[in-house]
Amino acid sequence: MEEVGTKNSCPVTKPNMLNVHLIPHTHDDVGWLKTVDQYFFGVRNDIQHAGVQYILDSVIPELLADPSKRFIYVEVAFFARWWGLQTEATRQAVRQLVAEGRLEFVNGGWCMNDEAAAHYSAVIDQMSLGLRFLKETFGECGQPRVAWHIDPFGHSREQASLFAQMGYDGFFLGRIDYQDKAQREAVQEMEQLWRGSGSLEPPVADLFTGVLPNGYNPPMSLCWDQSCSDDPIVDEDSDENNVQSLVAYFLGAASAQSKHYRTNHIVMTMGSDFQYENANLWYKNMDKLIKHVNAQQLHGSHVHVLYSTPSCYLWELNRANLSWSVKHDDFFPYADGPHQFWTGYFTSRPALKRYERLSNNFLQVCNQLEALAGTRANAGPYGNSSSYELRKAMGVAQHHDAVSGTAKQHVTNDYAKQLSVGWDACQVVVSNALASIGGSKENFMFCTYLNISICPLTEAAHTFVVVVYNPLPRPVNQNIRLPVNGSHYSVTAPDGQAVLNEVIPVSSFTQRVRRDRGDAVNELVFQASAPPLGYSSYTVSKVPGRNQAHSKLLKRLYDPAPPAKRSPSWGIQNEHLRVLFDPKTGLLKEIQNLDKSISLPVSQNFFWYSASAGNDDNQQASGAYIFRPNNSEAFPISKGVHSYQVKTQVVQEVYQNFSSWCSQVVRLYAGQPYVELEWTVGPIPVRDGLGKEIISRLDTNLQTDGRFYTDANGREILERRRDYRATWNLSQTEPVAGNYYPVNSRIYIKDQKVQLTVLTDRSQGGSSTADGSLELMVHRRLLYDDSRGVGEPLLEPGVYHDGLVVRGRHLLLLDLAESSAEQHRLLAQQEFMAPQLVLAPGGGPPYQPGRRSLKQFSALHQALPSNVHLLTLAQWEPDSVLIRLEHQFERGESVNSSLPVTIDLMNLFSSFNIVTVQEMNLAANQKKEDVRRLIWQPDAGTASYRSGRKLDPTRIKLQPMEIRTFLAQIQREFHR
Repeated sequence: MEEVGTKNSCPVTKPNMLNVHLIPHTHDDVGWLKTVDQYFFGVRNDIQHAGVQYILDSVIPELLADPSKRFIYVEVAFFARWWGLQTEATRQAVRQLVAEGRLEFVNGGWCMNDEAAAHYSAVIDQMSLGLRFLKETFGECGQPRVAWHIDPFGHSREQASLFAQMGYDGFFLGRIDYQDKAQREAVQEMEQLWRGSGSLEPPVADLFTGVLPNGYNPPMSLCWDQSCSDDPIVDEDSDENNVQSLVAYFLGAASAQSKHYRTNHIVMTMGSDFQYENANLWYKNMDKLIKHVNAQQLHGSHVHVLYSTPSCYLWELNRANLSWSVKHDDFFPYADGPHQFWTGYFTSRPALKRYERLSNNFLQVCNQLEALAGTRANAGPYGNSSSYELRKAMGVAQHHDAVSGTAKQHVTNDYAKQLSVGWDACQVVVSNALASIGGSKENFMFCTYLNISICPLTEAAHTFVVVVYNPLPRPVNQNIRLPVNGSHYSVTAPDGQAVLNEVIPVSSFTQRVRRDRGDAVNELVFQASAPPLGYSSYTVSKVPGRNQAHSKLLKRLYDPAPPAKRSPSWGIQNEHLRVLFDPKTGLLKEIQNLDKSISLPVSQNFFWYSASAGNDDNQQASGAYIFRPNNSEAFPISKGVHSYQVKTQVVQEVYQNFSSWCSQVVRLYAGQPYVELEWTVGPIPVRDGLGKEIISRLDTNLQTDGRFYTDANGREILERRRDYRATWNLSQTEPVAGNYYPVNSRIYIKDQKVQLTVLTDRSQGGSSTADGSLELMVHRRLLYDDSRGVGEPLLEPGVYHDGLVVRGRHLLLLDLAESSAEQHRLLAQQEFMAPQLVLAPGGGPPYQPGRRSLKQFSALHQALPSNVHLLTLAQWEPDSVLIRLEHQFERGESVNSSLPVTIDLMNLFSSFNIVTVQEMNLAANQKKEDVRRLIWQPDAGTASYRSGRKLDPTRIKLQPMEIRTFLAQIQREFHR
């Protein structure tokens, strides 16, 4: 069996000619204008004519009939479903096509994921899911050699790094900024080496990257799909014969394109969205094109056309033996015109973006408990289930029209529904696992509306149990807030100690959001701690006979001073921080780090940009994809706020009301070194006929010199400079939107000494539009479509059809620049893999007769060092698990934490014994020692190939930002 993308399975090219590689392909969005199911089956063709099952049905016979023909396929979410419907005879034929390299899988993830709003953890999972299907179905021949992101709207450096670590030989892009592309075409730099990491040793994260000539469409006049209107090639004796003119046109197009590329090989993407439903149209015309263009070689033409694939084209580029320039930055933001910056989708559909991030959190918990409890998690007292449903739903949610927020409303609802079905399945897994590990069959409940103070159990019960499961490999403290109706409670820790707690009234802000869905009047607040990769179980009981009136409770907690009477130092504080507010406006005015004696004037407010509806200068409107404010000035929602304080031993809070649709709580929990800003925005009013983009802005006196910093997909940090691009001389035409970047988990500004960092709880667009200033877009509601295909304005109706309300958190860290990473690295991981709360009335029967229940449990012998993250612990086969260990610091980011670290994998887990360990590539679809990537020569330095080190599982060494992936055969230790 030949390896795909070697010269054996590739068509013959001609060394003394211009070789034009025709790549027959279809681009099948995993949901966009129609849901995934509607696209697969070809339902709702009134919206868009598209039926993926017919594409594969149509292409396969064409390939079988002619060995010279090629086709590539990308989206495994669709392919896996199609495969399940095929006869064994068809499957056998397709296996043969794959083995011969005639049907080639490229990319090979469950979807083609978004690069701006996707978190690295979910990207790795969705790629692994698709690649595992291909490997199990087709063996090594099914392993894609080429990454193919032809439609995502801007490209992240982290994505290149991840693809490189998954073993890909090259990466092809469809969309890059129009100024960038023009510059690259002019200097023949459409193909280069992309250095995906500033920390990993080259060429580990280096990836050969090519920009395709026409996005992913065919050249003009050469589209022969049933959805196109170009003329077919007529070579009969007829008045319609057009061979001469088409051949001449093609030769001209090929010649023009070749001037932008460096070798005598160029590529043409022959296909587009959902094409090849009738593959005969395409292949019949390409056959004629190849025949008639190549016939011109007898008359001195030097153009050779052939059916090809991305890996065959890539192989020719590698064989050309050139040295290539190296790119160190990324491809954000993407613009396809002077007023067309695709930076709105960094924030679009903020509720879906949060639900996706929460779903990843829950999936990791589900994966871990499934791995720890084994078959007892999959079949038990709560039913039969697995993590597979949520894995698939999360795979779909990473698609570049899903988490990006750029699909139609009914499709977005379907993405959320798929996630919800996955949650239901994982709740069964988690319940089974907790009962098996903890020893008692409780009536477990998952209160998913805690962010708006709804949980029927805690509101009604006199006593209940709170299980706090911690998916991180180090102990964490978590502040728990539960809706209750009593005013005094006792909370007991696993060791029987009483836990300090407070009861605080539910705010009017929360009542306004939840409306009639819950009626708790108070919230019980206490700090819980949970051991690494384990849980703690807390018992809560209502204290009888002490139900004072609600009003007395209010008096005890509130600072009743009216604004006029407030002192200049009006504020809140804990051991680490003091936060001061302007006594007149009620707005934040200063943060002090008491540990480091840093004081920074910081004002914070909410503003709105007026969304463009298009103007005389340019028709472009702001929409789901594109951010285009009417002008560069943002308007404050309010110049002052109505505010009050709540001060308790557990938490101190300032409640700020900006308007009927915008409020915020500024919180300091006891012992926590960060300030929490919990914002609630919506329904955004649009009756005035103006679409609005809402930002939270922090203004300081830091001298930032036009620079700010954002993360790439939750991992490495990139420096951003206002009105600047590293790769070309930028002509800035949108001073706000053209400076927006994706913020997955954090954004910061700093001067020589001090750094202000904001952590987000979902992906958002962010910028620093003036020195010392930092802003994040939290919500947007728009009245016009932005003409990028989705065909509807971003109006989001929300639960009550009067506009979406969104609630979220920003965490503020103020520290010395040199020690900030120590804080934000750990806190960001705790944010995306937060403890999972599971509630129960308590008193359930034992899992097995005579067995005592465990109030506390850890699956580790000891915690991992703080700079090591357990990225993945998941069931692989019944007797094996997938483990990923990650060094979560960059090189040079921290004096202590950026050092290499060594882990003993064999003695890490207490829930199972590891028998054997095999190191894999990042996607876990190839043994590490079998990974062979093409070697590319950078224009500076030498091409190097690192040979593998021998694995000693008791000494796993991790360099900064390194992720190592292992398949471990295990034996479980069950509690008896």
